[in-house]
Amino acid sequence: MPETTDPATEFVLQGDVPLMQAKAALEQAEAAGDGHAMAEAHAHLAEAGAFDARSRAQSLLLGLGFKPEQLDSPVNSFSGGWRMRLQLARALMCPADVLLLDEPTNHLDLDALVWLEGWLKRCESLMVVISHDREFLDAVTQTTVHLDQAQLTRYGGNYSLFEEQRAERMSQQKVAFERQQAKMAQLQRFIDRFKAKASKARQAQSRVKALQRMERLGPVLTESEFDFEFREPASLPSPMLRIQDLACGYAAGRPIVQGIERTVMPGQRIGVLGANGQGKSTFVKTIAHMLPSLGGEVREGKGLAIGYFAQQEMDLLQEDDTPLQRMMRTSREAGAEAREQELRNYLGSFNFSGDMVHQRVGSLSGGERARLVLAGIVWQRPNLLLLDEPTNHLDLATREALSVALNEFEGTVMLVSHDRALLREVCDEFWLVAGGKVQEFDGDLEDYQRWLMEASREAQRMAPEAQAASEPSAANRPPDRKLAAQARVRLAEQTRPLRQRIANLEASMTRLQQEKQALEAALQAPGCTPAELAESGRRLKQIDEALVAAETDWLENSEALEQAQQAAS
Repeated sequence: MPETTDPATEFVLQGDVPLMQAKAALEQAEAAGDGHAMAEAHAHLAEAGAFDARSRAQSLLLGLGFKPEQLDSPVNSFSGGWRMRLQLARALMCPADVLLLDEPTNHLDLDALVWLEGWLKRCESLMVVISHDREFLDAVTQTTVHLDQAQLTRYGGNYSLFEEQRAERMSQQKVAFERQQAKMAQLQRFIDRFKAKASKARQAQSRVKALQRMERLGPVLTESEFDFEFREPASLPSPMLRIQDLACGYAAGRPIVQGIERTVMPGQRIGVLGANGQGKSTFVKTIAHMLPSLGGEVREGKGLAIGYFAQQEMDLLQEDDTPLQRMMRTSREAGAEAREQELRNYLGSFNFSGDMVHQRVGSLSGGERARLVLAGIVWQRPNLLLLDEPTNHLDLATREALSVALNEFEGTVMLVSHDRALLREVCDEFWLVAGGKVQEFDGDLEDYQRWLMEASREAQRMAPEAQAASEPSAANRPPDRKLAAQARVRLAEQTRPLRQRIANLEASMTRLQQEKQALEAALQAPGCTPAELAESGRRLKQIDEALVAAETDWLENSEALEQAQQAAS
């Protein structure tokens, strides 16, 4: 990501290539004193929409969740996830013939995602998008191209229509394959029966030729199914949690949410909603004991067993571990050590089969790491699941498996997610985190999306007034050096795992890049055998996947660190 001090709005404007070319042409013409060239440059600026370009760029930023006071902040003041949004805004700013979007929703919350959908629906460019968000695909695509078994197949329609058409096509292929197999068996029986008889030799030979000429249909190969289930909880305390006057945040005296009065009962399916920065993850982390509360209390029912999934849990995986080693340690910590074969079979149910159980965690993709964390949670038989964006690294098949498993889970689920399909399929009630409070939301996801858009418009209208009103009081507040020093110590202690994780990831990415360069150099060297080429190609693919996973983790950890630092400042 770019390390630049350019203001956010200026950075996004730079994505408008025709506008930048027209500006550069005008500067050259003015420097040369060429009046004719200046007139042409001004005409090109008008064609490029120079007069409203700045407002268009800021509209993109506001739509993607930036606050009005951040519009001219330098790019390098933003965390990794927000820089991803800046890059997305920059791409959308370009008047492109073709718009290529690879997982554009991964770092967006629900309000920015809804805005992006609306923008893309109005976009006139040819758009090619890769996404694991089925509702997003349904909203913005009209054609689906499926890549499977090294073949591209085009389907007319969005993702839901693609699923229907593909199921029908696979059914037809299966029937055709079975019919051909029956025909081939019939021909082979005739050949075997009459090839030795002189009177039937000619007919037998003609059937041999027919069998040889027949274009063989392959069997229908479907993607390997992935499914799992949560183990039956040992107990279901009632209530599971009784939350009284709870305050949550990163810095003492500065809660993000407070005054929380809620009760969590067995069997509840709770979706936690709220715009970015309102405190959804902070609230869930506090319940999961990942953050100390700033006030109030959380009374836990007897026998409560919490299963917590978040990006930070993926970050705590040890790079040199293997899936089998991690599960052996998990089983020991759970007080029920299992035999190696039992754990291998268990990992197989999470698609860690064969030698994958001995593969280094550092080389696993983001989706594989997420499955490994899920496997550890399921083994511990929780009765309360706290899931914070569990689908960010999961493909569609794994998301579907997670949805099914959550619906069959006998305990309680509390879910933070921008995956609307998962929220719809799993949750039957919603809690809204907004304005420093956690309250029940009376409505469904459509109601929430409408509420978000109205709240966003109101916030943008009120932001300049609120900022002006707050500045004098902040400026007049005298600094307390002792408290500031104590706050820095607490912040350093709280963020140590994040900073260590970021350092480990940077070291891992450096090692992977060095190994990649060495392999690429070896591939170009003369005398490489086909077997060596194949092995190097496989390892390069693993390295590329590991680099993508590490870079994504680095961005998310950097953003978490930035949020903690901002909350404490």
